[in-house]
Amino acid sequence: MESELQNREEMQMRGKSPTRETGTREGPYFEPAVDIFETADALTLVADLPGTDPQDILTDLRDNLLTITATVKPLPERWKPVYEEYSIGHFMRQFRLGQQIDQSKITAQLRDGVLTLTLPKVDTARPRQIKIQTS
Repeated sequence: MESELQNREEMQMRGKSPTRETGTREGPYFEPAVDIFETADALTLVADLPGTDPQDILTDLRDNLLTITATVKPLPERWKPVYEEYSIGHFMRQFRLGQQIDQSKITAQLRDGVLTLTLPKVDTARPRQIKIQTS
């Protein structure tokens, strides 16, 4: 059973292998899991960033490229894990934004290790109904 567990862990780790990026920080970089939802008024991007603090997350927007970078602090040395499924590393993910996003009104919130970005649509990209007039 122990070898079966190790093989399963190895397969899971291969599926969740870090993306190696050049950066100024040492260590592996992971692509956080992201869900994107669309409403008539905005896109909502929800990213899992476990183990991060708000001051360690950088959201940068340049030339229509939204970059999310987060630094994870190592566990205290006094903690000795018995079993680990979570690897320590940094997070990085990029998204190209289209013209339908009002970049000046993007907001971000972190709660329980989940980053939520709200990307409002410009007024011209929002659906609208055209009223029919009768004479």
